[in-house]
Amino acid sequence: MAPRVHREIRLKRRPVGIPTEADFEIAETPVPEPSEGEVLVRNIYMSVDPYMRGRMIERKSYMPPFELGKPLEGGCVGQVVESRQGKLSVGQYVLGMQGWREYYVSDGSGLMPVQPAGAPVRAYLGVLGMPGLTAYVGLLDIGKPEAGNTIFVAAAAGAVGSVVCQIGKIRGCRVVGSAGSDEKVRWLLEEARVDAAFNYKAVGSLTQELERRCPDGVDVYFENVGGEHLEAALDNMKQHGRIVLCGMISRYNSAQPAPGPWNLFQAVAKRLTLRGFLVGDHLGRVGSFASDMGRWIAEGKVRWRETIVDGIENAPAAFIGLFKGENIGKMLVRIGPEPGGCP
Repeated sequence: MAPRVHREIRLKRRPVGIPTEADFEIAETPVPEPSEGEVLVRNIYMSVDPYMRGRMIERKSYMPPFELGKPLEGGCVGQVVESRQGKLSVGQYVLGMQGWREYYVSDGSGLMPVQPAGAPVRAYLGVLGMPGLTAYVGLLDIGKPEAGNTIFVAAAAGAVGSVVCQIGKIRGCRVVGSAGSDEKVRWLLEEARVDAAFNYKAVGSLTQELERRCPDGVDVYFENVGGEHLEAALDNMKQHGRIVLCGMISRYNSAQPAPGPWNLFQAVAKRLTLRGFLVGDHLGRVGSFASDMGRWIAEGKVRWRETIVDGIENAPAAFIGLFKGENIGKMLVRIGPEPGGCP
């Protein structure tokens, strides 16, 4: 039986620079009651993702900004605890976008039932969910790697980058990744099985380090970071190389507009293709992604790590931790206890 009140995280003020916990507030509010045709869902896990930083800024963008004084939104997986409709029954696990709160009601729109099949249900927020699909579409459809290509992946130990690395290996490519700690480098080499990896914080020149790791150049660069990583990649790309623009986390907290890469003319000289994408434009690939990823996981070709923070009250700290490099793989917040049998 659901409690009478639950907690939710609201945006208290719009962050300037790197967010702080003072930019958020936790509030108690009555647990909503489902009306006819609705279900009540108890969240078990929620996702924190770098793109959410952009929604904290009041500006026109591809997604509307979060509203002050209202709960934030994001990916979540939970369990139906009360149902007043026929499509979703009590006990089912569902994937939704009503994170940052302990309970929510829904008419079922936007909810996707999920069943554990070789992976825990929380994996639908990571390797089997939006980050996995982002890696799949970004590398295969935008990067178009060919066997024998060299792929360079920034933020290679993150939720997206780690999957990109492994899909690259599956496609017969040589994969080089950068990460922000020696522990992440070890994971990339030992578990993700990349060909080379380095701690970008421990090298003098990122451009020279990449040249040393990729002496013949880079065919595909998967961009998650921006800044010096993009400049280093531009200098080391092969002619007709492809740069997949997925994200630029190094710029998300800039209080002032950051200068563009000084060597962008390399894109002209080398006849490069730079293409940005949003995973929401590629939902037609969900079926192929689910089939391929399910098979790769079963065959042991794709592995993943999660960083789990307990308690909804710690969701802001988990989100801020993304920008400090505190996660390996997907950063998740465990909102409530897992019921018996929840994998």
